[in-house]
Amino acid sequence: MFSSFRSRNRVSKTVKPIKRPVGERSKLKMQQKLDSPIMAASTMISPIITLVVGPDLRLFAAYEHALLKSPYFAKRLRDQFYETSSKRLKLPDMLPEIFACVLEYLYTDDYYPRLCKSKRHHSWELEDAQDTHNSGGRGRVPSTIYHPGVDGNYLLTDTVVYCVAEKLGLEELKRLALIKQGLRFCALDDVLIRSARYAYANTPDTDRRLRPLFIEMIIQDRTRFIRSPTMQMEMGLGGSKFFFDLFVSMCRHVDDFVERANKSSPRTI
Repeated sequence: MFSSFRSRNRVSKTVKPIKRPVGERSKLKMQQKLDSPIMAASTMISPIITLVVGPDLRLFAAYEHALLKSPYFAKRLRDQFYETSSKRLKLPDMLPEIFACVLEYLYTDDYYPRLCKSKRHHSWELEDAQDTHNSGGRGRVPSTIYHPGVDGNYLLTDTVVYCVAEKLGLEELKRLALIKQGLRFCALDDVLIRSARYAYANTPDTDRRLRPLFIEMIIQDRTRFIRSPTMQMEMGLGGSKFFFDLFVSMCRHVDDFVERANKSSPRTI
């Protein structure tokens, strides 16, 4: 009886965990990680694709599911799947700086400098556009980019982004590039005209967005381009449908002016 009383009232001893060898503990932790929901989801993440970009063979890495947003990349990856098991794409004709914009768009639906809604004017503006003292982050991005394939000259960055988006089949990226180009002022005649020629060379004749934008920019600022030596030289060289479209648009502009003048006064020019 006494012994049973002691057994009922004595303090129970703490049960020590069973010690396992180091190797067995590591295997157990690894199994627990594999069985966790987070690890189970991560195993379903699409494979990583290596991209070799530009003549200098710059390396980029991207998830396959992000690249599949582009019909161009989807076809390249599908064709490569049947030919080889290597997850590598070569883009020798694309500028690394432009591809970085494309890659940022594929992940975030925008590229730097990002579009922001102006609370004051209720319109679009570029990120950090008013902050002239901003020196943090990536800093202010120039509106032009050096393109070695265009006689080693500069082009409007958003023009090149638009043309690459045309090739990759990214319609929303084209829309973004068009808005951003309209928000960035180009003070150099040669850059603007050269970019117009580049746009005509890298977009189809059915383009109704970027090509008309250049025509409209030159017509609106015609007093500036009339005195531009670059414009005279480029028109003397010719050889581009850009100048024919410019001529047609100028003729229509004159016709509209004449029509309005005839309505107010019965005279013809």
